Amino acid sequence: MKITYIYHSCFALEFNEFNVIIDYYEDTSKSQENGYIHSYLLRQPQKLYVLSSHSHADHFNPEVLSWKLQKSNIQYIFSKDILDAGLANKEDALYLDKLDSFKDDCLNIKAYGSTDIGISFLIQTSEKEIFHAGDLNNWHWNEECSLEESQEYENNYLKELELLAKDSAHLDIAFFPIDPRLGKDYMKGAEQFINRIPTDILAPMHFDNAYHKIAAFAPYAETKKCKVMKWTSKGESFVL
Repeated sequence: MKITYIYHSCFALEFNEFNVIIDYYEDTSKSQENGYIHSYLLRQPQKLYVLSSHSHADHFNPEVLSWKLQKSNIQYIFSKDILDAGLANKEDALYLDKLDSFKDDCLNIKAYGSTDIGISFLIQTSEKEIFHAGDLNNWHWNEECSLEESQEYENNYLKELELLAKDSAHLDIAFFPIDPRLGKDYMKGAEQFINRIPTDILAPMHFDNAYHKIAAFAPYAETKKCKVMKWTSKGESFVL
């Protein structure tokens, strides 16, 4: 499996027989014809699955619906809030609510909750068990809100984490937010995640261009036998 960081919370996952794009926002280049998705991935013959975890503009770009004009073997799997928000039509995609699932010959997908809107994705293939958090995180904002509010945010996150842990005892890779906007405890949600669910590789996302901030998570992750992908630029790839 080849994994490519596109931007923000978007990743491309490439397998021998199919490919997956999750939470497309924008390509690796402002000039689309030079971006990884437009110049390469959409031109590949394998079936393409396009997943979107929720309707926020930094996780869902309606442009993805135009890709079917150039690629016939494409399957859209969206959070139902995208339909509810009027950003796509019923016939455009398969829509999932929390705990809904999708299965075919290539992969199994189960939707889990979020601490914002929409869903997160547990993706199982014959090779790997993969989690993409969407906007699931401990959004504690403890430097901006009361202790009671911060604790409520944390409790909601831990409940969602327990639900996932019941079905997943181990992850090969997790795509998870490490967002410096949260202040000094910006890594807390990621720490709690790998404490609860053994994870071989954590791929940070939702960090804008603060690459040095995601690298700072690596020493803690190593104590849990978890490798952190220290992205340095859009379009970086690695093979798992």
